[in-house]
Amino acid sequence: MKNVRRLVKIEEIIEENPKVKTFLFREKLCSKAKPGQFLMVWIIGVDEIPLSFSRIGDLCGVTVAKVGEATEAMHKLEVGDKLYVRGPYGNGFKEVEGLIAVVAGGIGLATLLPLIKKLNSLNCKIDAFVGFRSASNAFWTNILADAVNGKLIISTDDGSLGVKGLVSEVFREYIENSKPRYNMVYTCGPPAMIRQIFQNCEKVGYRVQASLEAYMKCGIGICGSCCLGPYRVCSDGPVFSNNQLAKMPELGIYKRGSDGLKIPIQ
Repeated sequence: MKNVRRLVKIEEIIEENPKVKTFLFREKLCSKAKPGQFLMVWIIGVDEIPLSFSRIGDLCGVTVAKVGEATEAMHKLEVGDKLYVRGPYGNGFKEVEGLIAVVAGGIGLATLLPLIKKLNSLNCKIDAFVGFRSASNAFWTNILADAVNGKLIISTDDGSLGVKGLVSEVFREYIENSKPRYNMVYTCGPPAMIRQIFQNCEKVGYRVQASLEAYMKCGIGICGSCCLGPYRVCSDGPVFSNNQLAKMPELGIYKRGSDGLKIPIQ
């Protein structure tokens, strides 16, 4: 049943910032998803795209940044409009108890919020490091202040909110200076950021679970458009651990376009 497209009605739309919106809907299979899983969402007449769950429950949600034709069309939808969904797909995060670090870059925060809420229910101690390009790109800062029970460090590339600098560098400096004993580091964001987080964690012996993004056509491991190293992000991931990440030398250096060819990441 999860591979069958199901029609859902948009119940609510929340404008998180001028370029990010959350779309809420009700759907039985989606309500049972795990943090880190994703949907294939068909914007009728435009395209089908992968989107991670940003809310799971009676009301499910996807949080979408306006970055291309499909997401721009989605941002034009209104409450009561319809979408088709397939899924949930992917392996999701494996919850680990203890002292936890969550490192999010930009819209990657959407994937990590359901995980933060789940870890809270397990009485984990959570430190969160969240990076945005600027204050105008930030969202959910108030939600994070309530959901994170440890350190919350927000950074922006231009210093307009929180600490100035890339979140990967802010995290690196923190673990080098404070030497916390994290039981797990969860991360999602741009591939170059994840590459740096993974390399820094490897140096100090931290376990990592990283949710990766990739161009996807099918979402179920058939087309191969999302290949990264020996893995297909849709069916083997989208969440990968240390041993798997170590087998992805192109992570953060190349991505694949719609034609399957590698494109250097700027």
